[in-house]
Amino acid sequence: MTITEKLENFQPIDKVSSPLQDVVSRAVPDGSRLKDALSGTWLQHPVHPPLTDVVIGSWLSGLAVDAFGGRDGAVASRRLVGLGILAALPTAATGASDWSDLIGKDRRLGSIHALANTTALAAQSLSWLQRRRGHRGTGIALSLAAVGISSAAAWVGGHLSYGRAVGVNHTAFEDGPEEWTRVLDASELTDGELTGGLTAAGFEVLLVKQGSRIHAIADRCAHMGCPLHEGELDGHIIRCGCHGSEFTLDGALVHGPATSGQPRFEARIAGDGVEVRKARA
Repeated sequence: MTITEKLENFQPIDKVSSPLQDVVSRAVPDGSRLKDALSGTWLQHPVHPPLTDVVIGSWLSGLAVDAFGGRDGAVASRRLVGLGILAALPTAATGASDWSDLIGKDRRLGSIHALANTTALAAQSLSWLQRRRGHRGTGIALSLAAVGISSAAAWVGGHLSYGRAVGVNHTAFEDGPEEWTRVLDASELTDGELTGGLTAAGFEVLLVKQGSRIHAIADRCAHMGCPLHEGELDGHIIRCGCHGSEFTLDGALVHGPATSGQPRFEARIAGDGVEVRKARA
């Protein structure tokens, strides 16, 4: 069993993470402006990953000044440690918001990631205090330990993104078939209802008929891949049943936590069937 598999199956942490997740979810509810802000809906890009670069970059720069700046670099390195500490606060807030949407193995990995980063933050805070008191050697030692811990946390975070597909756009490659492809009998399409569970050349499609027009978008939510046809339709808005992301019938993003809209397909009735194809620019 690999290290990541051991971490994914470390169930004792669920006793802490489950009630804590409830607290975070109540503080940052789905569909709220705060959730959109922390998720990065307004930026159309997750906010947490770039913020982590500010934290780690500041702390690594502080150590570089410690190594090459001599005594004259004491103030600069302390300020860099302080900058990383300050940047860790919004970084933790955005990470907690993202983590509140996770379950099972992903939640365990996220919990371990957060615990390691919290430990690193505590060590850097002590380092800043020691540096301010003139104990630079102790401060450097604490910073070295903190960077080592945060590097391990970053490795877990990287596995969440690249190994578990957390925080990625789950519809990035769903642009639809090039040619018109039949997905459904026209008689099975009901006006004003979400019709999903359909595939066109391997692409998952959601259809909504409103009057004479048929809307077609990717059925997998860009946020976490949940099937949108299991969500709710309110007028021209589709709400994902998993985490509350909202999209227009044409796939435009309305509310997060998703940070990307849904790919749109062209749709038509041909004979007795409904056909879709990749949307033309």
